[in-house]
Amino acid sequence: MKLKSLFFYAIYILFAKHLPSSKVLFLGKYFKKIRYFCVRNFIAKCGKNVNVENNATFSRKVEIGDNSGLGQRCCIGGKCIIGTDVMMGPDCVIYSKNHNFTRTDIPMIQQGYQESKTVIIGNDVWIGGRVSILPGISIGNGVIIGTGAVVTKDVPDFAIVAGVPAKIIKYRNENDG
Repeated sequence: MKLKSLFFYAIYILFAKHLPSSKVLFLGKYFKKIRYFCVRNFIAKCGKNVNVENNATFSRKVEIGDNSGLGQRCCIGGKCIIGTDVMMGPDCVIYSKNHNFTRTDIPMIQQGYQESKTVIIGNDVWIGGRVSILPGISIGNGVIIGTGAVVTKDVPDFAIVAGVPAKIIKYRNENDG
């Protein structure tokens, strides 16, 4: 990790992460700018006008496109590629790896982790609050993921998914409004 990157990562973790939400009247826009300034200097790729809400926790391997945001208290482990114009509600969790659990003669806690798998989120995606996305999932463009959904399979373009596990409810079209 470069020294500059390490510096901004430390500033984010120790200070900027804990600033109030960007939705706070008058001062919120400044809190958003401070977090953005730190984040763009330590993650893999950061677009323009990115909003990282307070208490968001994520890996340096995250890539975020223009006009996208990470919701309050979100948690993203490992590599995740987030497209442009992505909205994310609070308390979302995006996993990139899982525990090994195949052996029954050894406790799961001692089996280590499976290989990390990148999560890819397309452009113009709306992720509701408290959504969980499992390792290696690809979310298409124009997708809506309902609040509380657990995404266990890839989601095609313009699908609306909800539930546990998430299932396609319908597809977006011009008549939906």
